[in-house]
Formats: sequence, C-alpha cells, structure tokens
Amino acid sequence: MKFTMSLPIGDITPGEFQTLDGIREMSVALEAAGVDACYVTDHPAPDANWLRQGMGHDALDPFTAFAFVAAATTRLRMHTNILVMAYRNPFLTAKSAATLQVLSGGRLILGVGAGYQKVEFEALGVDFHKRGKLFDEALEVIRLTWAGGPVSYQGMNFTANGNEPRPLPDPAPPIWIGGGSDKAVERAARWGDGWCPFFAAPTMSKLNQDTGIHTVEQLAGKIASLHQMRASLNRTGPFDVAIGARAKLDYKTRESAEQYIQAVQDIADAGVTWAMIEPPHPTRQAYLENVAWFGEEVIARLRG
Repeated sequence: MKFTMSLPIGDITPGEFQTLDGIREMSVALEAAGVDACYVTDHPAPDANWLRQGMGHDALDPFTAFAFVAAATTRLRMHTNILVMAYRNPFLTAKSAATLQVLSGGRLILGVGAGYQKVEFEALGVDFHKRGKLFDEALEVIRLTWAGGPVSYQGMNFTANGNEPRPLPDPAPPIWIGGGSDKAVERAARWGDGWCPFFAAPTMSKLNQDTGIHTVEQLAGKIASLHQMRASLNRTGPFDVAIGARAKLDYKTRESAEQYIQAVQDIADAGVTWAMIEPPHPTRQAYLENVAWFGEEVIARLRG
C-alpha cells in the first residue's frame, strides 16, 4: 500500500500554509515520513457562499504549487485530486502537466474529474451540462498530445490542424479518473491508469453523496467490474486505485494506529493500492507533528 496525503495549501490562515516556507517545510516533512505522494485540489473560481459558509475550501493553482513542491523534494510524488478537465483547453492542461512531469523527474500523478460546482463552470465560461463530453474529449486529446508528433483534432470548442505541443513527457504522467459513478468507472477503464473514488459523507453535496462509495463491499464490486472492462478493452499494464480508509485517526495512540492499519488492510483486500489521508491541520506545526506520527506509527509499521 502506498500513501497520498493532503497538502493543506487551501488553508488561508495567515502565514501558516500559503507561503514558500510553509510549502517547503511541509513537503520535506512528508518525504521524510515516507509518504509517497501529496495531493491538492482545483478550484479556479469557487462559489463564494460555498467558501464562506464553511462547506468549501480555498485552493492554489495546482501546477504552480506543485512546482514549489518539486523543487523542495527529490522523491515525493505530486497528485492532483482532482483537476477538473473541462475548466481548461486540453492542450493547456497537457502543456502544464507535461512541464511539471519533465522538470520534476516524472513525479506527477494527474488525478482528473468531471467537476460538480455549476457556478464555477459558469464563471469560467464552460457549459456545465456538457462537462461529461468535454471531459471525454480532453482525455482523448491529452493522450494524443503526449504520444508525440502533430495533432489534428476537431474539438467542441477548438480546431487543431497539425499542432505539435511540447515538451514530450517520457514517461507520460499516469491519469487517475476521479468519481464513484458508473460513468467514472467506465472512463477509468477506457482512459485511465488509475481510479480515485471517495466514500460518501453527510457533509458532501447531494451529487457527491449519490455518486460516492458507501461500503467496502460496494468498492470491491466496482473494482472487479473495472478490471473486467479493462480486459474487454485489451487494456493491460499497471492500474492503481486510491481512496481513503474508513477509520478515523486521533494521531495520538497506538490503538488508533492499529485500527487504521486494519482499515487499510480492508481496502487493500478490496483491490486498493493507494490510501488517501488528510491529517488535521489547525496549525502548520500540528500538521508537521501529525505527519511525523503517521510516518512512525503507520508507514513504518506497515513496511516493517
């Protein structure tokens, strides 16, 4: 089992997280603890009510933020969780991802999704009701772009006639498809190198509750269906599944760590290869202490 841990740069507490020193210190701590990757989210223009009423969170631009993470570390991978593909022209997404992949030495995991916040789509000039088609189009175009050579493609909102974007990432970043719906599973099987669903929670929007995973048994069934779809499409090669374990950590006791380790084993038995984790972060120092505790009490014990 590998671990991808949140990097809380969406927290706007002055001087704590959205600073150069903060990003450097937290990234180095994650790497030192044995964490395999860190993740951030994507909200270019979120709903003000969603932010102010405590339902949402701020977000730095993921590619820019990850450039600082890459410069501060040597091993830690960078995981967008998730990047909304319809928000950007696919050639711009391909360029940003390829640049980070090349300059970081191949450490990007491109987690992508369809998005759900209608007001954000409207602010960005994107038709919310076409997000699924735009998502599928972007997945196809980004693969063409990373294959190298000229690209010709008639898109819904663009025309490419022999354009050749560079740099060419080698290897290309793995693409993990976000979401728990049947359509997300199908996309992951067809286009993805991984799948990153989530367990539904009462605090989520109705859409996310409806499409989220509710039990480990349901998760195992969807993973089995996904692998069957991949086989029918003749898709081979490594494939990852990332989701958070269903156990709450107190970041204090050995008993809590043992309960969490058992929950990790439960999702591993279902076919999960990466566990996602979000430590509490009332302050940067508290986050650093929780990361160190997780490395000692969970990662070190799991890896012997």
